[in-house]
Amino acid sequence: METILGIKGSNFVMLACDTMQAKSVIFMKDDQSKIHRLSEFSMLAAVGDGGDTLQFTDYVAKHLQLYRISNGYHLSPRGAAHYTRKNLADYIRTNTRYQVSMLMAGYDAIEGSDLHYIDSYGASMSINHAGHGLGSLFCGSIFQRYWREDLSQAEAYEILQMCVVEIQKRLVINLRNFDVFVVDQNGTQQLESINPASFHADILCLSVPESMANFTKFRCLK
Repeated sequence: METILGIKGSNFVMLACDTMQAKSVIFMKDDQSKIHRLSEFSMLAAVGDGGDTLQFTDYVAKHLQLYRISNGYHLSPRGAAHYTRKNLADYIRTNTRYQVSMLMAGYDAIEGSDLHYIDSYGASMSINHAGHGLGSLFCGSIFQRYWREDLSQAEAYEILQMCVVEIQKRLVINLRNFDVFVVDQNGTQQLESINPASFHADILCLSVPESMANFTKFRCLK
């Protein structure tokens, strides 16, 4: 029932996650962020078993911090992604198996921005846009149609808004609030959450704002 989304621009990566925590069909709370800051220039979004996601992301964050203290610099986003992938794959072969799927986002002054898709079996791939969870099933076509290499942060945010509108339109589960974070050369920061109160008329009608005028317009919801 969880959803995390990621999209990479020319010099930034943006992540979005729903904030719902539920057990079976019972709604528990709506302020559980699934995006974790690993360092000043990297973030990790994780979905899966609730205890596994918290324990494994905390394990990764603490070891990356130890690496920075021991060596005097952070691992690059690619290095952090491979470290995370290897540890997840190693745990699969033990009695302590973590059921976690992740998106790792980061920015490096040399390598630039990077978004890594990591599945629950430890496979990893650098990718331009991705998602995990039920909601991501409705977002692949939107990402493929509107993503381009020179996206601005405002345009990437608008694409995520389109994805959230589609999720809330098509998915029977009510994922009503999404936290949004971005990482770039200035570090990580949280943006305005995406929820029905934040939608403007253009998004509700699924038309593209002026900042994305070169994109094809959607039809309005009936």
